[in-house]
Amino acid sequence: MTRIVIIGGGPGGYEAALVGAQLGAEVTVVDCDGLGGASVLTDCVPSKTLIATAEVMTTFDSSYEELGIIVADDREPAEKAARVVGVDLGKVNRRVKRLALAQSHDITASVTRAGARVMRGRGRLDGRQAVDGSRQVIVTAADGSEESLTADAVLIATGAHPREIADARPDGERILNWTQVYDLDELPEELIVVGSGVTGAEFAGAYQALGSRVTLVSSRDRVLPGEDPDAAAVLEDVFRRRGMNVMSRSRAEAVKRVDDRVEVTLADGRTISGTHCLMAVGAIPNTAGMGLEEAGVLVKDSGHIKTDRVSRTSAPGVYAAGDVTGIFALASVAAMQGRIAMYHFLGDAVAPLNLKTVSSNVFTDPEIATVGYSQSDIDDGRIDARVVKLPLLRNPRAKMQGIRDGFVKIFARPGTGIVVGGVVVAPRASELIHPISLAVDNNLTVEQIANAFTVYPSLSGSIAEVARQLHTRKSGEEI
Repeated sequence: MTRIVIIGGGPGGYEAALVGAQLGAEVTVVDCDGLGGASVLTDCVPSKTLIATAEVMTTFDSSYEELGIIVADDREPAEKAARVVGVDLGKVNRRVKRLALAQSHDITASVTRAGARVMRGRGRLDGRQAVDGSRQVIVTAADGSEESLTADAVLIATGAHPREIADARPDGERILNWTQVYDLDELPEELIVVGSGVTGAEFAGAYQALGSRVTLVSSRDRVLPGEDPDAAAVLEDVFRRRGMNVMSRSRAEAVKRVDDRVEVTLADGRTISGTHCLMAVGAIPNTAGMGLEEAGVLVKDSGHIKTDRVSRTSAPGVYAAGDVTGIFALASVAAMQGRIAMYHFLGDAVAPLNLKTVSSNVFTDPEIATVGYSQSDIDDGRIDARVVKLPLLRNPRAKMQGIRDGFVKIFARPGTGIVVGGVVVAPRASELIHPISLAVDNNLTVEQIANAFTVYPSLSGSIAEVARQLHTRKSGEEI
C-alpha cells in the first residue's frame, strides 16, 4: 500500500488526507495544534465569526438612518432611542473559540472516518530520498519523544504565522497579533490597526462596527493596495464616512506600552496613542527547522516553498500546499493544492492549478469579491479586455435595502465577449461573485450571462445588466 505522510493539518493537509485515504493510500497526518490549522483555529474561521457579529452591528446602525428602524431599551422611549445596541466582546470571543474548536473536531472526525491516521506532534524531513524512493519523516511529540515514519510521498502544509516588527512585539494584552485578539474580554476603546492589507482592513472594519474608535495605519497610498483600485476606493470612503481615522502613507516603526495605553511611533517621527494596537503586517511561512534544504526542497528567500502547478517541490516525492507556497493565501487554494498533490502522486486524473479561475473575498463591509484577470492586468496590457462597471445605486433591490455603496464590474474579451474576470463590491459579495466565477471557469460569454434569467428585484440582476451592456457596447469606457 502507498504510504503518504502529511505534515500540517490545515486545509491543504486535511483535504489531501481525505483524497489520499479515499484513493486507497495509507495516510498519516502529523499536526501539533489540531486539524484545520490556523485557518480554522486562529485565522479564517475565528475572524469571519467575529465579523458576523460586526455585520449585525452595522445592520442595526444603518437601519436607523436608511430604513427608519428604531432600537429601544427600557431607559428611553422608542421615539427617542437609537443606536443603543452594544456588544459583549467576551461572549463574542467565547463563541468564536467554541465554533473554531468544534470545526476542528468535525474535520478530525471526517479524516479519521475516511481511514487516515492523525498524529500529534511536529514533523520534519530527514535526509534525501532513499534508493527505493521512500523518505523518512521524524515526528517529535510534545514530551520530546520521536518517531520515524516511512513515506512514499510527503506533503508539507504547515501554514504561516504572523510577521513581527522588532520594535513592536505583541504582548497578548495591549499589543496584539491576529491570533491573540480572541483573548480580549472587553472591547478596545481606541484600537490602532497597523497594516492595511486584507487582514488589517477586515479587523479595522469589524472593530469599528463593534464600537471601537479605530485608527488604521497604512504605509501605502490607499487601503487594500493589492485589490481592485475602484473597490479599495469605495471601502476607504466607507471607512472614513463611518468615522475611522485612516492614515495613508504612514509607516509604523515601533509600538510600546505606556501604562494602560499603547504608543505607535511612525517613520516621520509622529506618534499616535490608543488603548490597544493590532499588528497586521503580513505572515511568515512555517518552513524553518523542517529539514527542507537537506531534503533537496528549494525554498525562496521569503521562506516559501517553490512548487509547480501540481504542487510538486524540487525534491522527488515531496509536495507542498497552502500558505507555505506563497500562492494566494486562501483556504480554498490550499485545499485545491492538497487535492491536486494527491491526485497527481496517486495517478488519478488531475487538472493543474489555474489561478485565473480563483475567486477571493475581502470580508469587510461592504465585501470585495474578485475572480480572474484584474483591472491592473488590463491597464498594464497583460490582456485586452473591455470593462463595464455599474454602481449598485442603480439596482432596485439595493435601493429597497438601503445599500448605497458598491458596484459590479465585469471584464470581457473584445470580439468574442468571453468573460475573463470580475469584481463585486456589495454586502455578501462572496455569494454574488459565484456566477461570474462560473463564467470565467467555463469560458462563458457576456451574451450567455445576459440571456440567463435573474430574479427581480435582486442584487444579482446587476450582473446580468453589466453583461448586457458589455454585449452591446463597442468601447470599453466605464459608465
